[in-house]
Amino acid sequence: MKKKGKIVIGVVVAVVIVLLLVGPLSVWNWVPTLKKPLVTYKVGALLSVTGPAAWLGTPERNTVRMIEEEINEAGGINGHPLEVIVEDTVGDATKTVTAAKKLISKDEVLAIVGPSRSGTTMAVIPIVEEAEIPLISCAAAEAIVVPVKRWVFKTPQKDSDAAIRIYEYMKEQGISKIAIITGTTGFGDQGRQQLKKFASEFDVTIVVDETYGPEDTDMTAQLTKIKASGAEALVNWSIVAGQVIVAKNMRQLGMEIPLFQSHGFGNVKYAQTAGEAGEGIIFPCGRLLAVDTLLEGHPQKEVLTRYKEEYEAKYDEDVSTFGGHAWDALYLVIEALEEVGADREKIRDYIENRKGFVGTGGVFNFSPEDHSGLDKYAFEMLTVKDEKFVVLK
Repeated sequence: MKKKGKIVIGVVVAVVIVLLLVGPLSVWNWVPTLKKPLVTYKVGALLSVTGPAAWLGTPERNTVRMIEEEINEAGGINGHPLEVIVEDTVGDATKTVTAAKKLISKDEVLAIVGPSRSGTTMAVIPIVEEAEIPLISCAAAEAIVVPVKRWVFKTPQKDSDAAIRIYEYMKEQGISKIAIITGTTGFGDQGRQQLKKFASEFDVTIVVDETYGPEDTDMTAQLTKIKASGAEALVNWSIVAGQVIVAKNMRQLGMEIPLFQSHGFGNVKYAQTAGEAGEGIIFPCGRLLAVDTLLEGHPQKEVLTRYKEEYEAKYDEDVSTFGGHAWDALYLVIEALEEVGADREKIRDYIENRKGFVGTGGVFNFSPEDHSGLDKYAFEMLTVKDEKFVVLK
C-alpha cells in the first residue's frame, strides 16, 4: 500500500511539474472535463459624457451601458462576456486622442465606438489608422469617411444628404434666398461647407453667412444682420445648445421667417428648452424621433420601437437620435464579433461588406467605397409641434 501511495504521489508531482513547464492554460487540455473560461470581448467607447456636447454623449453612454447589460444577461457574445470601456472625452480633441491611445495600448480593445463629435473624430483618425483598429464614429461630418479611410466608419446620416433634403423642401416651398448661421465646431463647419456647396444646384442664394462659438450665449448681432438681409429662411447648423439660443433670439427680434435646423437638432430636449420659440422648426432627421408615425411593416419600425421602449423604460427620459447612433455602432461591432470573433482585421472586413443592417439611422449598406452606408432617404423631414417632433406633412 505504501509503495502504491508513493507511486500516486509521484505521478501527481510529475503532472504538476509538467503543467508548470508548459504553462497554466494547458490544464484545460489535460483535464477535458473542465470548462475553459471564455475571454472577455473588450470594446472601447469615446463619448462626450460631460462638456458642451454632453447632450450627445450622455445618451450614447446610456445606450452602450444598456446594450452591454442586455448582452451579458443573455449569455454574452457566443458565450464571451462583453465589456464596454467608456472614456469621457469632454468633447476635447486632446483628451480624445489620449483616451484613444489608452483604449488601444492598455485596454487592448477590439474596436472603438465614437467619438461623439466630428472634430474629435477627425483628431483620432490617424491614431486608429496607424493602430489598425476599427472605429465606428457617432459623429456626422462627411469628412470622417470621405475620402474613405480603411479602418473608419460612421453611423449618422451624411451631412451632405441633410443639406440636400433641406434644399429639396425649400424648392418645393419656393424659397430661394436664405441666410445661414453655423457653429464653429467641426460639425458646424462641415455643415456650412455642404450648404454652400449645394446651394446653386437648387437655385438657392445665400445672402448672409454667420457663425457662432460653442460657448456663445447670445446671437442677436448676427440675427439682426440676417433680419435686415431680406432672407426668406434661416438655416442653423449646430450640435451645441447655441442652436436653441438662435431660436429664442429670433423670437425676441420678431423674426417670422422659417427656421431650419440640421440633424444635430435631433434631441427632443432641444425642442423642450426652446419652448414656444421652437414651434415650427423644420429639420431632417432619422425616423427614431417619429417612430410612432411610421406605418406597420416599415423595415425600421421594429428596431426603432424596441430601442425607444427599452431606453425610455430604463432611463426615464426621451430617446434621442444621438443615442441611436451609438446603438447602431455598438451593434455593428457585436454582430461582427458574433460572426468572426476577436480579430480586428476580420471585424473591419465584416463591417465594410455588411449589407441590409437595420439600425436606428436607416438601413445600412456598407462597401469598400462607402463607409457611411446610408443615402438621403435615411432622413425624414420633421417639425416641432408642442415641443415634440412629428413628421412634416
